Amino acid sequence: MKKTSFIKFGLATGACTFLGFASCQAAQKRVSEVLPNVVVILTDDQGWGDLSCSGNVNLSTPNIDQLSKSGARFDRFYVSPVCSPTRAELLTGRYHPRTGVYRTSEGGERMDLDEVTIADLFKKAGYTTAAFGKWHNGMQYPYHPNARGFDEFYGFCSGHWGDYYSSDLLEHNGQFVTGKGYITDDLTDHAVGFIEQNKSRPFFLYVPYNSPHTPMQVPDKYWNRFKNKQLKMHHRDLEQEDIEMAKATYAMVENIDDNVGRIMEQLVKNGLLENTIVVFFSDNGPDSFRWNGGMKGKKGSTDEGGVRSPLFISWKGVIAADTEVKEISAAIDLLPTLTDLAGINTAGTKSLDGISLMAQLTGEPVSVSDRMVFSHWGRRTSVRWKQYQMDYDGHLFDLHADPGQYRDVAVEHPKIAEDLSQALKEWKETVLAELPKKDKRPIPLGHPEALYTQLPARDGVPHGNVVRSSLYPNCSYLTNWTSADDQITWDVEVIESGDFEVTLYYTCSSADVGAEFTLKFNDSCTTGKISNAWNPPLVGAEHDRVARGRMSYVKDFTPLKLPRIHLEKGLGKLVLQATNVPGSEVMDFRTLNFKRITRE
Repeated sequence: MKKTSFIKFGLATGACTFLGFASCQAAQKRVSEVLPNVVVILTDDQGWGDLSCSGNVNLSTPNIDQLSKSGARFDRFYVSPVCSPTRAELLTGRYHPRTGVYRTSEGGERMDLDEVTIADLFKKAGYTTAAFGKWHNGMQYPYHPNARGFDEFYGFCSGHWGDYYSSDLLEHNGQFVTGKGYITDDLTDHAVGFIEQNKSRPFFLYVPYNSPHTPMQVPDKYWNRFKNKQLKMHHRDLEQEDIEMAKATYAMVENIDDNVGRIMEQLVKNGLLENTIVVFFSDNGPDSFRWNGGMKGKKGSTDEGGVRSPLFISWKGVIAADTEVKEISAAIDLLPTLTDLAGINTAGTKSLDGISLMAQLTGEPVSVSDRMVFSHWGRRTSVRWKQYQMDYDGHLFDLHADPGQYRDVAVEHPKIAEDLSQALKEWKETVLAELPKKDKRPIPLGHPEALYTQLPARDGVPHGNVVRSSLYPNCSYLTNWTSADDQITWDVEVIESGDFEVTLYYTCSSADVGAEFTLKFNDSCTTGKISNAWNPPLVGAEHDRVARGRMSYVKDFTPLKLPRIHLEKGLGKLVLQATNVPGSEVMDFRTLNFKRITRE
C-alpha cells in the first residue's frame, strides 16, 4: 500500500474524477432516448443478514432476492451506524459530519441548509420528485423535505413512529393527515400512486420505510408465520440473541418484501421497468443481535455488523443481471452514481466524498484500489481499505480471512496498520473538524415559503416538573406539567414577520379541565384554556409483538385553536407556560402547529 493520505484519494475534497458518461454506451443511448426514472428504497434497522439472498434461511424475501439478481449486488457496501447520518450521506454524497448531522434527535439530525441534495439535482434536471416515509433530516422548513428538493412528501420527519396503526399526525407537504392502515403498506400505496400519476414523465422516488425499526408491529398475516417457528440460524453469540425480536423482525421484513414487490409490479404494469433505475439498501445494521453472517457488532457500532448493508441496483438492459461488485463502496457514492447514470450535472454541489460507481455497474474497467471508506458515530471511527478494516481502537482485521473480526493482524501488516492509522487521524482532524463544538442553529419558524411550521414536543425543552414520556425524544410527548412555574421552551428564529394561527395538540383528564396558559415570543403573546377533557388511553401495546423497551406508547391528541399571534422577525425563546392550574396537571402536550395567516 502506498503511503498516502485519504485526502489524496479525493475523499476529503471531492477531487475524485467522475467517470465520463461516454464510458457506458448503453446507458448513454438510453438516457438520450428518455430520462431514466429512479426509485430508491431504504429500510430502517434491517441488517445485511435479514434477507434470504444473504443466506438467511429463517425468512423468505423473493422480491428483494429477484432485485439482487436482476442487476448489481454489492459485496462490501457501507452505511453509517445509525439512521439520520446514512440518510444525509445518501442525500448529499458527503460524510455526515460535513453536513451538520451528528445526532438522531434534538436538532442534531438536521442537514445544513447550504447542502445540495440528490432531489435538488434531479428536480433541477426536470424530474418530478417525491419522498414517502421517514425523513429524519429536519422538520421545520427549510429543513423540511419539501424545501430539500422533494415536490411531494408524505410520512413523518422525526426519527421513529410510536404506533404503526395510529397515524393521526402523519403529514402531507407539511399539513397533518391521518394514515390508512399499517404504515408500511400505506407508504407503498402512496409510492404506487405516485408512479401511476407520473408514468409519462421522469420521476425520482424515494421510499424510506420506517420498518423493521421498533416498535415491533406487523400484521397477523406475517406474524403468524413466525410466532411458533423454530429459527435455524442464529447470532454468533446465542446468549445475546433475542429470539422473539428476531422473529418479529423477519415478519416485518417479509412485509417489506411484499411491498417492494408491489412497487416493482407497478413499474411493470406501466411499462417502466426498462427505463427505471431501482436501488435497495438499509440505513444501518440490525438493532438486535440475530444472524448477520457472523459479523461483529450491530446498530450503533462502526464494526462490520453495524455498517455493512445490502445494496442492489437494477436497470434492465443497462446493468447486466447477476453483476457482482466486490470493491468497497458506501452511501456517499449513491448521489454521484445515480446522477452519472441519469446524465445529470452535479455542478453547484459542495465537494463530494462519494465517487461514481457507474463503471462497476456497466462492466467498464476501473481501478479504485487506493480507496478508503470511513465510518463514524459518536467517539468511534473505523476505516476500510481493500479487505482490511482498522477499528476505532486501532486493531487491524483482514475481513476476507476473518469476517468476524476475531484476530488483530496489525503486527503481521505493520505498514498497512501505520497508513490506516494515519488516515484515521487525518480524517478526524479534517472531516470531524467541520462540526461546530456547539450547535447554534435555531429552530426556524414561519418561513415565507411554508404555510405550516410544526414545533413538536421532541424539539421542546422541558423545565421544572415537566418530563418526556420516553427516553427517546423522536415520538415523545411531554407530561407531568403540574405547576405554573413549569415551562416548555423552543429556541426559534422567526424568518419573516406575520400573523399566525396556532393549534395546540393535548390530552387532559376531566379532573384537570380549566387550566390556562400563555404562549410567548419576545413581546408577542397569545393565551389558551383547556375547556374540554380529552383523555384517551395509550395505544401500541395491543399491536406490539415484542414488548418495547424505553420507547413510550402513544395516544390520540386533540387540537385546540388559540387566538392569533403576531410574530416579529428575529431570534428568541418561544415559551409555553401555565397561568392557572386548577387540577393536578395542566395537560400532556404533543405539538404546536403554526399556520401563517399574513405576511409583512
